[in-house]
Amino acid sequence: MSDLSATLEQRVVHLQCDGVSVVLVQHGTRLPTIAHWGAAVDADDLEWLAAATATVRGDLVDGSDAPYEPSLLPEHASGWSGLPGLRAHRAGTAWSSRFDVASVEVDGAALPAGKVRQCGAALVEVTAVDDQTGIALLVAIELTPSGLLRTRVTVTNRGDDLLEVEGVVPALPIPTSAREILDFAGRWGNEKLPQRLPVTTGTHLRESRHGRPGLDATGVTAIGTPGFDSRTGDVWLCHVGWSGNHTIGVERTDGHLAFRGGELLLPGEVRLGPGEDHRTPWVYGAYGVGLDAASSRYHRWLRSTSRAARRPRPVTLNVWEAVLFDHDLDVLSELATRAAAIGVERYVLDDGWFRGRHDDTRGLGDWTPDPERWPDGLAPLADRVRSLGMEFGLWFEPEMINEDSDLAREHPDWILRARDELPSPVRHQQVLDLGNPAAFDHILQAIDTLVVELGIAYLKWDHNRDLVDAGHPSTGRAAVNDQTEALYRLLDELRSRHPHLEIESCASGGGRIDLGILERSDRVHTSDNHDPIERARMLRWTGLLVPPEMLGSHVASARSATTGRTHTLHTRCAIALLGHFGVEWDLRELDDADRTTLARWITVFTRHRGLIAAGRVVGDGEWDDDAPTLRGVVAEDGTTALYTLVTPPRSADSRRRVRLPGLRPDGHYRLAVAQDDSLGPRWVIPQWLRDAPPLDADPATLAAAPVLSGGQLAVIGLDLPTFQPDRAITILVTAV
Repeated sequence: MSDLSATLEQRVVHLQCDGVSVVLVQHGTRLPTIAHWGAAVDADDLEWLAAATATVRGDLVDGSDAPYEPSLLPEHASGWSGLPGLRAHRAGTAWSSRFDVASVEVDGAALPAGKVRQCGAALVEVTAVDDQTGIALLVAIELTPSGLLRTRVTVTNRGDDLLEVEGVVPALPIPTSAREILDFAGRWGNEKLPQRLPVTTGTHLRESRHGRPGLDATGVTAIGTPGFDSRTGDVWLCHVGWSGNHTIGVERTDGHLAFRGGELLLPGEVRLGPGEDHRTPWVYGAYGVGLDAASSRYHRWLRSTSRAARRPRPVTLNVWEAVLFDHDLDVLSELATRAAAIGVERYVLDDGWFRGRHDDTRGLGDWTPDPERWPDGLAPLADRVRSLGMEFGLWFEPEMINEDSDLAREHPDWILRARDELPSPVRHQQVLDLGNPAAFDHILQAIDTLVVELGIAYLKWDHNRDLVDAGHPSTGRAAVNDQTEALYRLLDELRSRHPHLEIESCASGGGRIDLGILERSDRVHTSDNHDPIERARMLRWTGLLVPPEMLGSHVASARSATTGRTHTLHTRCAIALLGHFGVEWDLRELDDADRTTLARWITVFTRHRGLIAAGRVVGDGEWDDDAPTLRGVVAEDGTTALYTLVTPPRSADSRRRVRLPGLRPDGHYRLAVAQDDSLGPRWVIPQWLRDAPPLDADPATLAAAPVLSGGQLAVIGLDLPTFQPDRAITILVTAV
């Protein structure tokens, strides 16, 4: 042991849960480092103390005489040349901080220096101070029961003058054996396009300045060993749980690799007076062997905290594509009658119901029913919907305002702007300053009144423009951070007043999907694109973060409004099944055959929604252009599973073997299938597909289906035709 390491007293905290170990080492007065985050490791206390000093090094050529191991918040003053964990200053001074740890607590119990604490899921809190800069920190590191790691930092100004915080970006270290990155790009109607690239020296950086995560947001970033896929390779799946501007990076330096993520603060957004503090959003990470194992940690976390897990997900009808802005009580009542007849359980009236709203150029902010179209208000429709046994839901876009609205004319001072003139409009919209208490109270009261008066059970909460040039109108100061915090307060207050109210996060589709908004909502609108083949990709990759029952998944019209492509009703239903199933289609268009088919799929969903809302998500085939893609949900005990397979757009093969992951190898299973009418000529259809009964077959028919072992299905797989492109097949697997 070197002289240097011998002088250091270390604390070691070993958190272990669900096959994951996180080892925190805190030397002397330094901020803690993460010495290990990955597969579970067992050792006794003395062995962990020995390991804590094993990496302490002496001086290096061209390095500091006091070598520095980067902490959770790497410090420039200690010799770190990468991105500092904290960037703050006092009018250009006190910018180089070096913190001394005052205490370490594990679930509220102090950990003395020189001691080891080994436990399961727990919260570690480290307090530290830099007397020279007058800054104090509270660093929280938590391992949840699902094995999800998360951290956040509270910065407190202990000085006598203003402290400007420019950024707080924790570092979650990852072994340098992780050599590949998977993240996602996109645009409106085409979210979650995967892109893989190698880890290289430097920083792979993704920044959002949309005032929301954005339609191009990666959502999660995966860093893993070369060739990682759904079930193989060590994978670290990371995320910033924040609904405003954010930064996400993968930083590779000499001997170090880390995920770097946090808020992206605009100039002057966080300015702390004496005694004031700022708490960052949580930064999350999940380790697993394969993407599916890492993803499951997020799913179990959300299922343990979300109100959506308390009851079965109701089949939902949204009337937007049926009527657009053309609202008529008789037509909307007819749609309600047709919806109830096929098993719909929630009816949502979308945009166009409020004062002056005949198109998207006016009315936002005037949240009272339009007197021309709704002379008696919305109560007649809401009452009709409930009389049919359905819940009533309503669309809002509370954060936005049209310049052509009574609210904008009355309160132009409530519109965000950084300059004297208004920002350029987007979709004829500006942004309401929710950081203004009067504006906040106005919107809260408007929504609360309608929820009470109409008995609203569900809000579709939309957000259709980026926050551009967004400053508080009274000062011009950047307002995105304040706006995001105000949004959270607004949602929290509504949910406090109405414990059973459910909220969907929609932002031009998938523009605001993150764990910050999901703490306060019950599902997300995956995309405005309902093309089922495009939607299959979006459900798969958005589903790395969000469990299927929180992913809005609707059956829309045969011809997609966004892609212009036409798909069978079978394909549209098969893709929508493994999500929060709904309908966004003019039900007056359905003939008897389509009505019967849609009703049967609704029955299938309601029969299996418990499995969809609790099972483990599996996927396969994404990296082989000739292979079908697979997305499935498997019961935790391996007794039941649903899989949706989609044949590739083009393949050199007319057939492929497809393995069904997640089943018990010693189990025995019967298969039922919903298959497209046209998988290709008869000679490419294997016998098992000819013999398998339909999903909704009677028990006697299901009992007669052939039996296969879990080992056969998972290792050898099923022969599947790939002759025709973009065909969907749903397989129900049930243990005998």
